[in-house]
Amino acid sequence: MMSDQSIPLSKPDISALEERLVLETLRSGRLSIGPMVERFEAGVAEAAGCAHGVAVNSGTSGLHALLLALGIGPGDEVITTPFSFIASSNCIAFVGATPVFVDIDPGSLNMDPAAVEAAIGPRTKAILAVEAFGNPVHMDTYARIAARHELVLIEDACEALGTTLAGRKAGSFGRAAVFGFYPNKQITTGEGGMIVTDDEVLADQCRSIRNQGRAAGQVSGSQGSWLTHERIGYNFRLSEVSAAIGVAQLQRFDSIVEARRRVADNYMQRLMGVPELVLPTVASGVKPSWFVFVVRLETRFAEAERDRIIHGLRAHDVGSAAYFPCIHLQPCYQRKYGFRKGEFPIAESVSHRTIALPFYAGLTTRDIDLVAQTLEVMISREHLSR
Repeated sequence: MMSDQSIPLSKPDISALEERLVLETLRSGRLSIGPMVERFEAGVAEAAGCAHGVAVNSGTSGLHALLLALGIGPGDEVITTPFSFIASSNCIAFVGATPVFVDIDPGSLNMDPAAVEAAIGPRTKAILAVEAFGNPVHMDTYARIAARHELVLIEDACEALGTTLAGRKAGSFGRAAVFGFYPNKQITTGEGGMIVTDDEVLADQCRSIRNQGRAAGQVSGSQGSWLTHERIGYNFRLSEVSAAIGVAQLQRFDSIVEARRRVADNYMQRLMGVPELVLPTVASGVKPSWFVFVVRLETRFAEAERDRIIHGLRAHDVGSAAYFPCIHLQPCYQRKYGFRKGEFPIAESVSHRTIALPFYAGLTTRDIDLVAQTLEVMISREHLSR
């Protein structure tokens, strides 16, 4: 168990501004479907360069609602990545469609564009492209592939708010995109997500789905029955309290992202001389906002060695994790779809060697040095045990 002096894997950046706006919201008596949600929607849409924002209670709910609004369902196939948090594929299963995985590019850790194009078949309805660790590389290429084959591009930008590729904002590449605001993200609402799009009709469909299938814009006490539902929907709403946190975070967004960039730069400088590590790649034309800081061991390291290094870091009060286990090898996916080891060798090789290090705006140079020293010791122990 970690002590009070431990360095956690992540920590939200909360200030007095968030506290003030939450208190104002609590005192207002309006805790759902109110002005804070509208302010937050407008702010995130602007940050993504999109016309419309639809706030939801998680990034997962956003992806689910979006697939429903796009009419994707049983009999459809959606091309996506096996190297992601499981929610990006679960949402495909939620609507009864079939996820079609393709292997990744070892540099960007996003889907190999050639593999995406090769996987397109008669049942393909969409490409669900995840920006792994917030990296937007290939998003423009996926957009061209989708246009060429008349497919929908859905951008899972849950880890990418504030990132740009050749000046183009993450969230603006597809027909629609989804951001996530879990506490380890660039900004947080505690739990929350946002659908962004330039398509007003699609946005209204998502608003209806997130609000129990009521007509878009229908609020409690408005003309027309609150108990009239145009479609089968869900309660995917974001609360006013959560939105208030998000509004405050957006006001501080530039300073939060700059602090995260400084932490990433410090890690790069401190770890660049460790030969056993592959550091994150920042491609030309990319301006990252830094969701996490994930390193990976050289190919000569096995998964068991990586796991011992993570265990050693945690035993010395340094938070760490394996980001990400491949989705196709998760027990539920092997049972449902029959996936086996070896189907996506690059994704599996990367997955077996990744280590997420502590990463948040408040990390000091001393913290980073302690993390690096501990990591170097754990790697040295693996060398000695061979």
